[in-house]
Amino acid sequence: MPATSLAAARVTGSAAVAAVAAVDGYTARHLSVLEGLEAVRKRPGMYVGSTDGRGLQHCLWEIFDNSVDEALGGHCTRIEVVLHADGSAEVRDNGRGIPVDVERKTKLTGVELVLTRLHAGGKFGGGSYTASGGLHGVGASVVNALAARLDIEVDRDGRTWGASFRRGVTGEFAGPGPDADFTRRSGLRQLGPAAAGSKTSPAAAGSKTSRVSKKTTGTRIRFWPDRQVFLADARFSFDALAERARQTAYLVPGLTVGIRADAPGGTEDAGGADGAAAGQDDAGGLRQEEFCFGGGISEFCAHLGSGEPVTEVLRLTGSGHFTETIPVLDDRGHMTPTEVERELVVDVAVQWRSGYDTVLRSFVNVIATPHGGTHVAGFERAMVRTLNDQLRAARLLKNGDEPVTKDDVLEGLVAVVSVRLPEPQFEGQTKEVLGTPAASRIVAQVVGSRLGAYLEAPPRGAKQQARAVLDKVSAAAKARIAAREHRDNQRRKSALASSSLPAKLVDCRSADDRSELFIVEGDSALGTAKLARNSEFQALLPIRGKILNVQKASLADMLKNSECAAIIQVIGAGSGSSFDLDSARYQRVILLADADVDGAHIRTLLLTLFHRYLRPMLEAGRVFAAVPPLHRIELTNVRKGQEKYRYTYSDAELNRTLLELERRGQRWKEPVQRYKGLGEMDASQLAETTMDPRHRTLRRIRVEDAAVTADMFNLLMGTEVGPRRDFIVAGAAELDPARIDT
Repeated sequence: MPATSLAAARVTGSAAVAAVAAVDGYTARHLSVLEGLEAVRKRPGMYVGSTDGRGLQHCLWEIFDNSVDEALGGHCTRIEVVLHADGSAEVRDNGRGIPVDVERKTKLTGVELVLTRLHAGGKFGGGSYTASGGLHGVGASVVNALAARLDIEVDRDGRTWGASFRRGVTGEFAGPGPDADFTRRSGLRQLGPAAAGSKTSPAAAGSKTSRVSKKTTGTRIRFWPDRQVFLADARFSFDALAERARQTAYLVPGLTVGIRADAPGGTEDAGGADGAAAGQDDAGGLRQEEFCFGGGISEFCAHLGSGEPVTEVLRLTGSGHFTETIPVLDDRGHMTPTEVERELVVDVAVQWRSGYDTVLRSFVNVIATPHGGTHVAGFERAMVRTLNDQLRAARLLKNGDEPVTKDDVLEGLVAVVSVRLPEPQFEGQTKEVLGTPAASRIVAQVVGSRLGAYLEAPPRGAKQQARAVLDKVSAAAKARIAAREHRDNQRRKSALASSSLPAKLVDCRSADDRSELFIVEGDSALGTAKLARNSEFQALLPIRGKILNVQKASLADMLKNSECAAIIQVIGAGSGSSFDLDSARYQRVILLADADVDGAHIRTLLLTLFHRYLRPMLEAGRVFAAVPPLHRIELTNVRKGQEKYRYTYSDAELNRTLLELERRGQRWKEPVQRYKGLGEMDASQLAETTMDPRHRTLRRIRVEDAAVTADMFNLLMGTEVGPRRDFIVAGAAELDPARIDT
């Protein structure tokens, strides 16, 4: 191509690009570069998860975990956390104190560096910490960026140093609180007598002099969350703080963790975190607790368990080494891949109990990993492999038998898995999943060897316990296989075959989005419900009295129960982990029981069955409780077009309705009819009040918090009588004796 043609083509191409850019309106001037802490304030959810109470609590964890890292290094013996009445939070420790000398590269003091620069700190392999929860050097600086005010005091080198910040900018406040006048000022300053007594003193610790004993060290940080970032109703949770403090005290034996809330208004929780253990003043304004445990995770494991113990708490400890390639900054400022030898310390506590639920808590350098990670994967793999080997050695598993699975091994198990290692790899700043690959192998080796040695040669007096573990796992495997065979047999049958559905089911004609299954209490109510229902989309399944309490029964016992099996069979979507919500034969399940104590008990037993084996129905909001009326008022002087009957659903509503009728001059037949059960209604009354979608009232049963729901079912329906008795006694004073139906 000639040069002139080539130049013309280039010009034409450039003009085309410019034309496209002009049409799209998207050029380089639309690109933004966020500097320093500006990125944190622009996208806070990336660093603390959210801007509600969870994100607020995460900010507190970031400061708290820095103090815990000092304790892990052996430099701190006490941590105090205070939730102040003005909405601020303060963390104090007696660790080494944040360095106050000037860092040569940035010309900033250590305090300013860690609080104003992202990815700056002492946890990047510099030798300050062998194991810590902080990894990215953004925790304290993120909290500073999201705080309307942050005050810090450091006791170090025989002096007290202080600084204040507003939204990540250092300066001086003219008074207390985040709304005081603020003047920008650089640098850390010593706190002298004048400074300590003046309004500009940071941290509210009130030091009388800048000089302290050379042996006195520590850090105090107080921050006020920025309400420009966090929601107005976001509050710190005292209960969550108490749980975290207790957990930390278990994981770091000998560490004392004290917590205090100056006023209930500063937190979202109204009650104490641990009953009598929570201190409270006469005015109800002070709540405080203190935790210190010498037994470590063995005590933690015993604390988490429920039900009768099958074994004592077993401690499985050990360590392993691995090589990791990490980028290291050399003298010329270049990042060079370097192989580093790492040590990973494993500390596991396990205990089998008589129940069926699994409680597994995992930690990395005292940081909880609620979603597990490679250390949990290694633990579970080792448990399954070791138990299979021991079961075959004990001839409880024969050649050709199906091996036990993870669910069999973990049934009734309480376990705390804790590992410590330098610079662990987490998924994200919230550190909920460990990603270090070598952790899986090392944890599996330690757990497999220690557990195998215990089962092969139990200590003196523990032989029966070791055998009980093998028997429990073997029984769980047999129950699982029996349940699977039961499901497989049911699935082989056609959904339309008469043998696949109970004879007592009164089915509907269609299976569209309107289809409903009423689980009806008793045969007497069934006859009326047959006449009251719409047979096009409403099916009925009667049950006899109170079904089995599945919370303290095994899977095999549940399947043997005819009422439980009928419910699972009619819904037709399986049970437990194999439940398939899309295969359910009905869009809604409605519990239709009498409006009395027995009816409430039956509903509770049915909900226990749904929560344990048909939980996706609850989670999808497809389970309802019908609300039958308690009273029927028959009006005697009705006019044409007026209703002859009025229904009420409580004694209070009855009284209000009668007063309203009296004011309007309407009379009614005495006495007002009170229904003792659904069987007293005729078909038209039942349809009008309870079954007709145009008039009825339904209560949707939801699972808002899975952990709280599981704890409540375990408390009310579980095997342990003591906690349930205490719950009933504690609530007895709130019951009005006049409401008891005798």
